[in-house]
Amino acid sequence: MSSATILVVDDSPIDRRLAGALLAKRGYAVSYATDGRDALAKINAVRPDAVVTDLMMPEMTGLELVEAVRKAHPTVPVVLMTAHGSEETAMEALRLGASSYVPKRRLADDLADTVAAVVEIAQDVGRISSVDPLEAREVRFEIGADLAKLGEVVGQLESQLTQMGLCDETGVLQVAVALREAIVNAVVHGNLEVSSALLEESGAAFAEAIEARKRQVPYSKRQASVVARYHPDHVHYVVTDEGPGFDTTTLPDPTDIANLERPHGRGLMLIRMFMDEVSFNDRGNEIRMVKRRPS
Repeated sequence: MSSATILVVDDSPIDRRLAGALLAKRGYAVSYATDGRDALAKINAVRPDAVVTDLMMPEMTGLELVEAVRKAHPTVPVVLMTAHGSEETAMEALRLGASSYVPKRRLADDLADTVAAVVEIAQDVGRISSVDPLEAREVRFEIGADLAKLGEVVGQLESQLTQMGLCDETGVLQVAVALREAIVNAVVHGNLEVSSALLEESGAAFAEAIEARKRQVPYSKRQASVVARYHPDHVHYVVTDEGPGFDTTTLPDPTDIANLERPHGRGLMLIRMFMDEVSFNDRGNEIRMVKRRPS
């Protein structure tokens, strides 16, 4: 059970309570706000571990709330609840500092897991690594099928980025979210070869397929490698899996905001939003990402 506190912000009582119930079931302490202005007052009074917010609200919108949280509480992650018609606003909110998003129609499947991921990432913001990134120049990690080292690896990369001072605390959060998504994709879709199309059926079918592959050879024996190469003005990340790869031309168009509401492709959307450059090798089993220091 988690001891983290989550603030749920929505002007709809039904949607507010639905999101809160899903988070409370996971063990979170949940508080509520009816709009951005109400939320900001509550955040200033008692800082939550994360904020989950709707976008379209009176008084102060979710977009305005994201901007205010980044300014006053940059280490508090904000997760957006998106609905059809709010895609453009959601994209802008991600650019302004939101850490992740969940379509409202996917709340039951994805909200608790998404919040758990950003809360874990936020706990490492400001932590200093024992490795000086500019002195080391390059660090490497290996991650197996069970993802047991995921939190440790992302936490190390996050703390090294903090040491570099390459971006602000909210930016560090976003890069860590992108790295986590890239690593999970490498393990789940690359090494375990579990298709994201299963998400169209249900989150349960997707999770069951992952657990089954973890016990099967050759999937269970494969490793994902994570390499970070540090330079004074940028970091170059490379995540490689041992799977067969895929045709990268079939990826959803990240510039098409309609893809924001799709049940799969969310990870790549976040990666492209939070990194400055993203590319793949010809085989499709390696993603390369660059984060640059703002000019």
